[in-house]
Amino acid sequence: MIIILNPDIGDKSPEYRQILDYLANKPNIQTRVHVEAGAIRTLTEIYLIGDTLSLDKAEIEGLPGVERVVRISEEYRIVGRHQDDTRSVSFEYNGVLFDQDNLNVFAGLCAVDTPEHVEKMMRALRDNNQACTRMGAYKPRTNPYAFQGHGAKCLPWVFELAGKYGIKVIAMEITHDSHLDEIREALEKTGKPTGVMLQIGTRNTQNFELLKIVGRQRELPVLLKRGFGITLEESLNAAEYLASEGNRHIVFGLRGMKTNMGDPHRNFVDFAHVPVVKRLTRMPVCIDPSHSVGSRDHAPDGILDVQHVTAQGVIAGANMVLVDFHPAPSKALVDGPQALRLDELPYFLEDIAIAREAYEKRRALTRRFQEESK
Repeated sequence: MIIILNPDIGDKSPEYRQILDYLANKPNIQTRVHVEAGAIRTLTEIYLIGDTLSLDKAEIEGLPGVERVVRISEEYRIVGRHQDDTRSVSFEYNGVLFDQDNLNVFAGLCAVDTPEHVEKMMRALRDNNQACTRMGAYKPRTNPYAFQGHGAKCLPWVFELAGKYGIKVIAMEITHDSHLDEIREALEKTGKPTGVMLQIGTRNTQNFELLKIVGRQRELPVLLKRGFGITLEESLNAAEYLASEGNRHIVFGLRGMKTNMGDPHRNFVDFAHVPVVKRLTRMPVCIDPSHSVGSRDHAPDGILDVQHVTAQGVIAGANMVLVDFHPAPSKALVDGPQALRLDELPYFLEDIAIAREAYEKRRALTRRFQEESK
């Protein structure tokens, strides 16, 4: 059960103390308080654990300071969408809004290689009015002899170049808690010219100790990719690990499922799950067409497969697109064959805009139909 307090009812208010005193007298009930401090207002939620079926929902809703009470039915208590709960997890980070209604594009290098390539990528993004990118400094690889990323040594100049070209958020995968410390240190030393969205990759979706550590910090938001070879529910519970430790600024990423049924694509494209995740949870949903398709193949219509699946995800309501670009794909140290070229960036963004417009029209049509059907 979740008790949602009225806006700006904080731990110093008499209503807050009255509610906790009321709950303290209830047997077999534990409380966990979560405070979400926004730019305009602060929201407080009290999560009840234990014998909540014995509690009178109407009685609690009648307490001063309570906006409403939501009963929980799903395992993922915090990120889940429960019964009549229509809220989404909407958060702003470094001037960029993330929620279930908008769309952000993170185009960039799968793996950071040279300052020259990073600068060309950043410049192209600025010239196309983009404020976000992806930059892989740490690269978990199946082959132990493959390039593992430049790591901490590339962070200062990547962050400085991002600041130079007005890039506000960089999606960057980490594989160990020491990487979190290195990113924080580099951001501080460079004067925080940009922001970082920590990425938990598909190989670490069930690295529970890493999830706990990342969840305990609330400074940096998190992009959690669906794990390959596990169920959607298991991946959503991984997001719950992050949220249960305190960090609710989570975007859930679909990147294809590892199965030969997706051949000849690299993974089986799972973007039909965009509306499913939005229905089951309150998290914004990201799609990763590059790692789903894994090539630059195209149909007879000339449209690349990666563009087709991107459009499918965007038309389904995706809120973020994570996509590989590179100034010289043939020289890329990781996943060059699937990377798009910089001259394709404006074309790719316009194609996304077309798909997004189609989604907005479909949503407007549904609302009109619902109104007419009343």
